[in-house]
Amino acid sequence: MANVTFSAPTLDKDITVYAVAGDNKTLLGVAKANNIAIPCQCQDGECGSCLIKVTFLGTKAPLAVSLTEKEKLTLSVNGKLSKPVLEEIETNDVPPVYRLACQYIVRDEDILVEFSGEPGVEIDLRR
Repeated sequence: MANVTFSAPTLDKDITVYAVAGDNKTLLGVAKANNIAIPCQCQDGECGSCLIKVTFLGTKAPLAVSLTEKEKLTLSVNGKLSKPVLEEIETNDVPPVYRLACQYIVRDEDILVEFSGEPGVEIDLRR
């Protein structure tokens, strides 16, 4: 089981839910199942409206999750994934900070998911 904490200015408070790791449900699916409104339009990794920031919680090293080709392209076009960062991710098996909720498969790790509540708008990293 994974603890997934959702945080956004549009939520009254942070919401933590339990997700079954490896059931192939996307983070967007977990959010929808728990009535958490992450903005989404295409739900296919092409529009970038479900942009999220993921922070790994706990003491174990984060599990690297391969980005889909759609996610790589969408994040790159939206300025969230530079070529050097992509090389770092792929070479050292480290997860990126920004993801698309519709492409992110929940793993057996506790995470904080931050989103702005506006389609494709990043959460302010200075918080």
